[in-house]
Amino acid sequence: MNKIAQVNTTDLAGAIRLGCRTMQQVFNADDDQVPFFGSTLRPTAALHFSAHHSESHVPGRHLNALLNAEDAVGVQLDESAVENHRRATFLSYSGPVPLPLNREQPGGPPVNFCPHNLREGFHALYALAKYRDDREAADLFERSIAAICDLWSPEGGWEVERLRGLGLQYQECQGFLHGEARMLGPLVKHYRATGSGPALRLALVLAEKALGEFFLPDGEYHPQRFITRHTHSITCVLSSLAQLADLLGDATMMGRVKAFCDRGLWAMRDQIGWSPEAVHQQDTDHGETNNSGDILETALILGRWGYPECYGDAERLLRCHLLPSQLRDVSFAIDPPNRNGEDGLRQVADRHLGAYGFPAPYGHESVGRGRGNLSFNMDIVGGTVGSLCEAYREVVWPTPAGTWVNLLFDHQTPQARVRSPYTGRHLIVEPLMAGPLFVRLPPWVTPGEVQIEGVAEAPVWTKGYLFFARPPVHQPIQIDFPLKTQELVLSGRVHIHPIRMRLEGDAVVAMDSFGADLTFFDPYE
Repeated sequence: MNKIAQVNTTDLAGAIRLGCRTMQQVFNADDDQVPFFGSTLRPTAALHFSAHHSESHVPGRHLNALLNAEDAVGVQLDESAVENHRRATFLSYSGPVPLPLNREQPGGPPVNFCPHNLREGFHALYALAKYRDDREAADLFERSIAAICDLWSPEGGWEVERLRGLGLQYQECQGFLHGEARMLGPLVKHYRATGSGPALRLALVLAEKALGEFFLPDGEYHPQRFITRHTHSITCVLSSLAQLADLLGDATMMGRVKAFCDRGLWAMRDQIGWSPEAVHQQDTDHGETNNSGDILETALILGRWGYPECYGDAERLLRCHLLPSQLRDVSFAIDPPNRNGEDGLRQVADRHLGAYGFPAPYGHESVGRGRGNLSFNMDIVGGTVGSLCEAYREVVWPTPAGTWVNLLFDHQTPQARVRSPYTGRHLIVEPLMAGPLFVRLPPWVTPGEVQIEGVAEAPVWTKGYLFFARPPVHQPIQIDFPLKTQELVLSGRVHIHPIRMRLEGDAVVAMDSFGADLTFFDPYE
């Protein structure tokens, strides 16, 4: 098949809506509508139960994304899907202690506890509390914090024998970052939503350990220090530290985040934001879009903190990697025989439409050893869509200083309407409310290349932005600059081979694909 159809590089809202479709299609009718975790399209198409991550992991990712998308984009949700995820969440927390547990098999009791799932359990409860005013979920969040503080300490870890005495099977993690540290992000979100003092206290405890032992001032990544090679655990803690620093207005903490982005993060990303499933993986270009979503969210926060080059990084990541890598063409997938009517084998291709998973920069499948199959684990859909919602909000950002246009996507808010130069001939910004306006231009644009129509007063160029002091309301401002042809080589340090690519502006025109199937772009040669 080679190049797939329907590749998206411009439509943030469309990607979010299609991802929401996926998350509302993956419930197991043979298991009381608990969502599936694992999924494959090649060599066999199927959806799978996981004894580690089905009810303890997927509902949190999906509720965080679905309810976020409803709020940010206005996606119309199927309330039965929300209820299925809520019911699976409460099943996960229905064991002898309020922690996110998983069943060993469908129909069994929740007995498996892995600290890796604390983040996802809290994401489910936070999202229900914030977006549905679910008091039962908010109360369960608080009881879970109390249980964690009773059973775990940053110095001694988990009281495993007590857990076993409760009838639980403890599933060990690859250290603190792979386990407890991951819950930092939803704790911050829960505090913002509810003002929970215990949530902020636990967040501060986790951050102190993360900054004291892992994310040091040198900003370096050392495998021995970080212990885990699971990239998503590292990137999600990084984005969580950025969220906490943003909440606290802590410039020192944000400096640690920026230092790791400048140095250590390059062990697990390339120039377009692709990121491997495991740090230093060999003979494969398969990535994980969760990781890229975390990198995106971190870049957005840093952009807001006065690093406009981070917005440039975010835009290139979106156009070159996250948007194109969504599964929007399933014509190649073949549903398997299903003589017994198993739900995990029913309409598998259609239920995958809109998914995110483990892409290479150039396509859904990697050359070399690859991952061993073509898979789109369902938790990754939620993680990636949640990050896209944060990008959607950031396109136009209102502040007391004025309205900021940070990303050049088609968009409209009460403050401004934006028409992208990637979907039309010009960048057009129409102020819809009175007040100053900032419009970010890409770092590859120079002031002499910019032509502006629609304003009497020339703007000021400041820190990568055009600043309009008194733009006329309801009068489009036309901003023209060339979408330059650029050549870029993705680093061979994180890929099997260096990958050549050609861009127009921040959009890919062509990329090396080494004969891979299911590619996103035209071949470089």
